[in-house]
Parts: sequence; C-alpha cells; structure tokens
Amino acid sequence: MDERRRLSFGGVAELYDRSRPSYPRALVDDVLEFARAGSGDRALEVGAGTGKATVQFAERGLIVVAVEPSEEMAAVALRNTAGYENVTIEQTEFERWHPEGREFRLVFSGQAWHWIAPEVGYAAARAVLEPGGALAVFWNRPDWRATELGEALGEAYRRSSPEQVAGDLSDPNAPGEPDDWLAEIAATPGFDGAQERAYSWRWTYTTAQYIDLLGTQSANLVIREDQRERLMSDVAGVIDAHGGAFELSYVTRLCLARAS
Repeated sequence: MDERRRLSFGGVAELYDRSRPSYPRALVDDVLEFARAGSGDRALEVGAGTGKATVQFAERGLIVVAVEPSEEMAAVALRNTAGYENVTIEQTEFERWHPEGREFRLVFSGQAWHWIAPEVGYAAARAVLEPGGALAVFWNRPDWRATELGEALGEAYRRSSPEQVAGDLSDPNAPGEPDDWLAEIAATPGFDGAQERAYSWRWTYTTAQYIDLLGTQSANLVIREDQRERLMSDVAGVIDAHGGAFELSYVTRLCLARAS
C-alpha cells in the first residue's frame, strides 16, 4: 500500500470534485437489486471521497453512513450532501471506524476499495452486513483500446514519464488490473454469490478538462513536480493537435458479493 498515494487526494479535493466523473445510474439500480435494498435501508460507504456515489445512493432513499479519511474530501462531501437528511459523513479511516452496533443492508465503495488492506476490508465489511446483505465495490477505468487518442497519449507518456507508476490507469501503457474478484471472495469467509459486471460509456474532454482530471490522479500527485509538468504539457499538446478535445471511453467495473 502506497500511503503517499492513498492520502494524496485531500490537497486537490475541490479539483477532484469538479473533474472526476460519477457512475452510471444503471450500476446503482443493479447494486440495489442485488442487495435487495431500498428506501429506508441502511448503507455504509467506504471511502466517500467528495460524495459522488453518496448522492446517488442517498437519492434512492437509503440511509447512508459515509466514511472518508481525508478531512478536506469529507468537507466537500458534507457540502454536496447537505440536502440529504439521510446521509451522515464520518471523517475517519475505515480501518479505525467503529460501527457502534449498527448493521447495514449494503456496504459499497466507489474508487476506494483498493486503498483498503484486503485482510482488513473484507472482514470489516462482513462484520457489519446483515445476513443476505451485499458488498458492492466499483471503479471507473479508461478503456484505452476503445479510445481513438489512446495510442498518441500512450506515446506522450513514454516520452514524458518513462518511469511508469504502478497502477496508473491514466497511462495508456499501464497493464490491466491483476486482481481476481471471484477468487478473492471464494477465499473470504462469510461471502458467496460473487459476480462482476461492466458498464461502457464515453465522455468528451477538452484539453483543460483532461489536464484537470490528470491533476487528481494519485500517480501524478506523488511524482516530481518537473516530471508532472512535462507530462501535462506533452499530453495537452497531443489533445490540442487533435482539435482541442477528445472522447474517452470508460468501463465501470462492478464487483458484487452477498453476505452468507
């Protein structure tokens, strides 16, 4: 676990909120159906960030307890969920969070589960889930093979950032995710019925919007400033040379399991 990257988002909380995409509504529908959860049921969110997923589940009437380690990110989440009386933001690390006797129909995590140590995360989630409740974790990932500018942006990364940062999925040259959700759940006591689903969608970025997005990636937040500036400049040059905007293909990966 790279603690520098794990805790790097607080310094860019406002930029993160403006630049990061949310999640497909169909994903929320599928999570609730799988969990057999609806209005009035209690849900725990692990790593709420600025509240992008929090809002989507709160809109469906769930009573959401959202745990977020960064003080700055939690403050933005609190602002974004101010209109929802069914949301509580608790600013602490999930590893140190105490359920205080509460049980949940759903535990969910958007863009954050990989920052939780597996030996802690699964056991802690199962401990607070009702029997038959669900764990749902999901991530937005660029699909560079389906993105027209992927090859040119990959070349920009090779020129400007030759030392690849592990797990930097904004780098078109980076390998895919190695983890095997089905195997992890099979090896975890208290869960069964594991599933994986995927949702494909596209988003258009101007040069400035995409550079802002890169400024929220943990891999870019921990490299040397001169290397980051060189990379951003090279990436901006590629997008500008192709008309100043491009369409990025995304796949949102959803991993599900049920508390047995």
